[in-house]
Amino acid sequence: MSATTLRLAVIVGSNRGGRFAPVVARWITEQARQHGGLEVDVIDLADIALPTALPAYGQGPDPETAAELAKLTPGLAAADAFLVVTPEYNHSYPASLKNAIDWHHAEWQAKPVGFVSYGGVSGGLRAVEHLRGVFAEVHSVTVRETVSFTMAGELFDGEGELTNPEAPNAAAKRLLDQLVWWGRALRNAKEEFPYGA
Repeated sequence: MSATTLRLAVIVGSNRGGRFAPVVARWITEQARQHGGLEVDVIDLADIALPTALPAYGQGPDPETAAELAKLTPGLAAADAFLVVTPEYNHSYPASLKNAIDWHHAEWQAKPVGFVSYGGVSGGLRAVEHLRGVFAEVHSVTVRETVSFTMAGELFDGEGELTNPEAPNAAAKRLLDQLVWWGRALRNAKEEFPYGA
């Protein structure tokens, strides 16, 4: 990986049965790989079984939880930037995503986060708005641009390809351009001034 390359973690935020998330995640992962300057890793929260009960302050996780964290934490720590793929559940984001955020702290700090959302008429944007406040609390920087799919199931064909890709692909480029700018700016700043919070 070159000095200018950023490591991007695409986080698949849904673990629901029959989820549409893999279709959207595959599309944005391909967009990120074609963008240039990014080394892309995919973290699928459906593959990680974290308990919702956090340990008491000062105590570490039990061995079973530590094994699950080992599937997630190194990828978050290594990332320079994050791209969260989220649906909208009941006017907000999935519990699996909040749980993954809550189990970590330093891994999120001073890194940019972008969002690709999907859902019904809202396109998942209410989930994104709620997530902005959560990520601000863990010292992440969320970028302005998003990609949102309204009635997402009607926009992709049976092979998982967009039937009209021009506008979504352009939106993805704007989002990735911002994510790369912030990723480089924050990584360079941390090299000169280590972030402490």
